[in-house]
Amino acid sequence: MLKEFKDFAMKGNLVDIAVGFVMGAAFNKVVASFTGGIVSPLIGLIFNADFKDLKYTITEGTMNDAGEKVGEVAVLYGDFLTNVIDFIIVAFVMFMIVKGVNKMKKKEEPAPEAPAGPSQEELLAEIRDLLKK
Repeated sequence: MLKEFKDFAMKGNLVDIAVGFVMGAAFNKVVASFTGGIVSPLIGLIFNADFKDLKYTITEGTMNDAGEKVGEVAVLYGDFLTNVIDFIIVAFVMFMIVKGVNKMKKKEEPAPEAPAGPSQEELLAEIRDLLKK
């Protein structure tokens, strides 16, 4: 059982998936940094606010003794939109990578057809000729 597990774990596809997973996690951090540091501030210029801080306040909170707002209920749509932009960027880049890999793969040539043998009429004629001898 241990040998079977080792064979399974060391198959090329599983190792490729693990490498892809690690690369994807690292790439996600790069995209999040790009979106948070470049895209969000540019979009925030439109709203005259930090894009991640955009929210719809349902209930105003009160200030406590430490000067913090408590009891506020708000819909944080700016943070959600930032995550949607992150997803779209990652999905687009993954699409382009898969498209490039598929283009680089050699197209499989169709297998050559088996050589055509003699037709049924030819075989019958050959049998007839052999029986005549």
